[in-house]
Amino acid sequence: MAVALNPPKNPSKSTSHPLFRLPQPPPHSLSNQTTISPHSPPPHNHNNKNTPLCSTLFATAHARTKCSNPSEPPPPSTASPKQIFTIRFLPSPPKPGESAFDRILASIPFKGQVLNQTSLWWFERTQHITANAVVSTPDPNVTIAKKYSVFPVEFVARGFVIGSTDTSLWTVYNKGIRNYCGNALPDGLVKNQKLAENILTPTTKAADHDVPVTPDEIIERGLMTRADYEEVSKKALSLFEYGQCVASEHGLILVDTKYEFGKAEDGSIMLTDEVHTPDPSRYWIANSYLERFQNGLEPENVDKEFLRLWFKNHCNPYEDEVLPEAPEDLVCELSWRYIFLYETITKSKFEVLQSEEPIHEQISRNVASTLASLK
Repeated sequence: MAVALNPPKNPSKSTSHPLFRLPQPPPHSLSNQTTISPHSPPPHNHNNKNTPLCSTLFATAHARTKCSNPSEPPPPSTASPKQIFTIRFLPSPPKPGESAFDRILASIPFKGQVLNQTSLWWFERTQHITANAVVSTPDPNVTIAKKYSVFPVEFVARGFVIGSTDTSLWTVYNKGIRNYCGNALPDGLVKNQKLAENILTPTTKAADHDVPVTPDEIIERGLMTRADYEEVSKKALSLFEYGQCVASEHGLILVDTKYEFGKAEDGSIMLTDEVHTPDPSRYWIANSYLERFQNGLEPENVDKEFLRLWFKNHCNPYEDEVLPEAPEDLVCELSWRYIFLYETITKSKFEVLQSEEPIHEQISRNVASTLASLK
């Protein structure tokens, strides 16, 4: 059972959600290798899309994508390795889409590279909890993985009452639901409140949107066997607890995230897709959370929630056929947040190799070379 901890003095204030902006780095010249590096995160405004950071992000992205089609993955390699692999392409400068509300909201510079490299860092450090599908990384934007059959269930791990989508914990709790995905929730919880223990709220796909399911429904509908569900749910909670510990060591709170698992041809269960990246995860700044929560203020966040809320305030993102274009300064802010989280967690510089070669040609060449070596 999840129990309330430390309710705020004035929960009615929690309706506002000011955009917490990270400080931008100093200007960088677009030399052979661009390094984009964060500072420590006191609030700072950079509303203008012509800031040095925004100029650097968009100029570098444009330089790498000319003469290539940013919406298309590179053509498959002709190499024929003895083993069968899944190749996951995450094009980076060709700004991949930012999704929420079961649709694409905006295109974010360098998102693919950030997510790929962040996942690889976590995959390497969570092997004591679960095996993963990673075989090789021939390019910063690409992971070659073992072939697997994916479980049709996403394991959403939550430690706080938060969220703005239809399946988020705060949305359903605020509607009066007190048993969600098999978790009994007490009365009296408020937005942004820490739960007494982490919980899982699994979802599965129905048509084009996510649907919450209970453990019993997962088994009854044949989505997973009971043994597989129990093993995966245990791994998911262990991964989340470990992720929260690592985030805490770096001044962050891992609020919630989701995991995907698959089964290899030998029957073993593996962690797949991505792990603890800023795309499916919420992160808050740790040292200001408690004071802001107790005063009914929104946490300082380092995730994409602000972009979700911008769309909710400007349209109906579930029903409108055409969505408004996200402002470039918000797109830039989100790209910077992704980079900031990568560097804060991994303690590594985010580097973008400058080259005249279009990014998709680079990816194809690197993938072909790696597959040939795997024969």
